[in-house]
Amino acid sequence: MSSPVLTPADAPSGSNRRLLMVLALVVGGMVGLAYASVPLYQLFCQVTGYGGTTQVADASGETVIPDHPVKIRFDANISPSLNWRFEAVDAPLTLNPGEEVVINYRATNLGDAPSTGTSTYNVTPVKAGPHFMKIDCFCFIEQTLQPGESVLMPVRFFIDPEIVTDSNTSDVDEIILSYTFFPALSASEDGNT
Repeated sequence: MSSPVLTPADAPSGSNRRLLMVLALVVGGMVGLAYASVPLYQLFCQVTGYGGTTQVADASGETVIPDHPVKIRFDANISPSLNWRFEAVDAPLTLNPGEEVVINYRATNLGDAPSTGTSTYNVTPVKAGPHFMKIDCFCFIEQTLQPGESVLMPVRFFIDPEIVTDSNTSDVDEIILSYTFFPALSASEDGNT
């Protein structure tokens, strides 16, 4: 039995090759956009306050609004792929807009090897994000913990007094500050999670 002989009519045509190249470029572009979407979305949220992203400030202002107290609750979450315990140390507190406070979270490495994580944050309700002003925090900074190590992670913030005069947020009397820790990408690539 002889093997089939390919004729020029059976060979891929130039238009099929072009289609294959276009499809390969589309797939490559989609992969590139998938990798770029997370940092681009993060930047967008930080600039606009969209999605409950808080704003960054150098210091609190001089104005404190004493007759509009806001209760702040603290939420701590951890990715199942990071062998840490992460918790809010401080109980919920009530503060006046413009009043600066420092609270703490605690992270503990439960594993038997060094582990690196990084956190993201948001506030709820989302509309309060532009008025939640962080002065200092541990977010987006890689944190490496040795086996069994436990560290306090402070967050210094205030609520912008304009929350009272903004018609979209004047009814806000409770805000939840939420952090989630994930294995750091650089640690995942090195095999240290």
